[in-house]
Order: sequence, then C-alpha cells, then structure tokens
Amino acid sequence: PAVSIRVFQGERDMAADNKLLGQFELVGIPPAPRGVPQIEVTFDIDANGIVHVSAKDLGTGKEQSIKITASSGLTEEEIQKMVKESEMHSDEDKKKKQLAEVRNEADTLVYSVEKSLAEFGDKILPDEKVKIQEAMENTRKALAGNDIDAIKNAVALLSSSSHKLAEEMYKKTASPQQGAAGAGAESGGKKEEKVVEAEFEEVDKDKK
Repeated sequence: PAVSIRVFQGERDMAADNKLLGQFELVGIPPAPRGVPQIEVTFDIDANGIVHVSAKDLGTGKEQSIKITASSGLTEEEIQKMVKESEMHSDEDKKKKQLAEVRNEADTLVYSVEKSLAEFGDKILPDEKVKIQEAMENTRKALAGNDIDAIKNAVALLSSSSHKLAEEMYKKTASPQQGAAGAGAESGGKKEEKVVEAEFEEVDKDKK
C-alpha cells in the first residue's frame, strides 16, 4: 500500500483548479483500516525559493520527500491571473468545497455504520437493523448525485437510525471499565477486614 502526495500552487479551493507542481508516493505502509494511518506532511522553503516537501508515516517511521525548484512554480503573471479567476469563481468554488466536505462526512459515516453493524448487528432488533440498512442505501444513492441538501438529509437520517447501534457500542466499551471498577471495589472491601495503623506525613505538592 502507498499514499500519494500531490503538491499544488494556486488560489482556488479545489486542487484540480490549481497548478500541479509535483507528486510522490510514500510506499511500504502496512494495510490498515480507514482513518488509522497518520501521515505527517512538512513544507520547507529555503532561501533560494526551493520547496522541500516530506511525508512521514507516524506508525512505521517511513519517510519520502520531493524537491520543487522555483522554476516549477507560477510566474507573476500567472499568479495574478489565478487570483482574478479565484475571485470570479468564488461562489462556485465554495459550493464545490462544501459538496466535497459533505461527501466525505457521508462516506465516512456509511463506512463506520457498516462496520459497526457487522459487529453489533445481532445486538439490536431486526426492525432497527432494517432501518439502518435502508438509511445506508439511501445515503449511497444521495452520494451518487451532487445535491448537497439531499446528502445532508441522508446523513441526518442515518445518524438517527444508527443511534441504537451506537448505544450497543458504548455498552461494550463501558463494560470492561465497570468490571475493573467492581474488581477494585471488591479488592478494597477485603482489605478493610485487616486495618493497620501507620504514621504518615502530608507533603505539599506545590513545593516539589
């Protein structure tokens, strides 16, 4: 598996509307569930205008970099042109950005609910499970289009439909902690049967 790093220059909100300066791949990353890998990307511009871009996988420590020379960038004339284009397409770019953000939110939610349903689906009622599956399908259909409101509504419906599933996940997470607390209380109860007096001195933590 690999992660592609693409470096752009420009004033527009969407990468496709800017100039691609360079790209490289961070390879050798082990397979992992979505959202687990953490990639740290660093930009450094030296006195000569050369841009050094590096990407590091925080899990494995693997690192890759690219050097972009000043000649790879935009001329002053091109920069001014892109600034004007950015102003002209401001409203359009905002809508594109909003659509991309809503899509990402919906896609992430579907992935998360689908994974949770596979693990905890047998803990909820059949009717609730059907509602969740229908809500997921509705969200996928909304994602096939470009209607921001339709995607938002689908996300809201899926979130509310999967509430019971979230409760079951919480119960599983809370149970081990409650068990540990109960064991601690029981252990504490046994110690109370034998009381040992001891001298102690209170230490002011602020003086440490």
